Amino acid sequence: MSLRICVGGATGWTGKALVAGIVAAPDLSLSGAVARKAAGQDAGIVAGLDALGIGVAASVEQALSAEPTDVYIDYTHPSAVKANVLKALEMGVPAVVGTSGLAAAEYEEIAKFAEKQGLGVVASGNFSITASLLTRFSLLAAQHVADYEIIDYAKSTKPDVPSGTARELAERMGAIQKSVPGYPIKDIIGPHEARGADVGGGRVHAVRLPSYVLAVETIFGKDGERLTIRHDAGTSAGPYVAGTLLAARRVVALKGLVRGLDNLLFGTLPA
Repeated sequence: MSLRICVGGATGWTGKALVAGIVAAPDLSLSGAVARKAAGQDAGIVAGLDALGIGVAASVEQALSAEPTDVYIDYTHPSAVKANVLKALEMGVPAVVGTSGLAAAEYEEIAKFAEKQGLGVVASGNFSITASLLTRFSLLAAQHVADYEIIDYAKSTKPDVPSGTARELAERMGAIQKSVPGYPIKDIIGPHEARGADVGGGRVHAVRLPSYVLAVETIFGKDGERLTIRHDAGTSAGPYVAGTLLAARRVVALKGLVRGLDNLLFGTLPA
């Protein structure tokens, strides 16, 4: 029996590619799609495919009520993702979260509810396999080098800062060692914002310009040497589809929250 998946944000850049990936996979099937502005249209047509006979729903509750679903995947909007995931869990459906914009405190709320429901959630700021390697390598480096900063690049129209990739990275690196500026922020001459933002203990600088899809750079410094680790996303949603569907296949066997594709792939780093 195939794994039945509902995609939230089915008309978006990644959402359309996910619908196509699910339809093409022999072990998966599309059970529903959510996109408020495309409600009532055929999920295949809005994804650029042949008609699938599956109507796009206006809400997660509507989609999950219409057809039995094994996994809900969210690629919607930062303002909607938490409510969407909590609703899916409330309705007994585990979730994979690819939407950026949630803070650590919001993930704590999701984690507690997932545990209560006995269901799994996999959330990652970036579901690319190579981006998960950036995360893992950066976390390993943060265990040994205390001075680091993060540069977050994205398209000029991206509404949330930092990106989900950079936010997750900053919070997880900050939990290992906080990024402490060499000169106290309160004493600097000039706008404090020029030194970036403290995001969960990691210091982040967000760049928003045309031509960028998504790139994240972690820079580590010691006396007389530097280490730079960088990931650049391409123009295709393919890498995100592969990682997201991998998470969807595994989340049904989980209980509670796994945050970070690297943790799903490689296991939790020892303290």
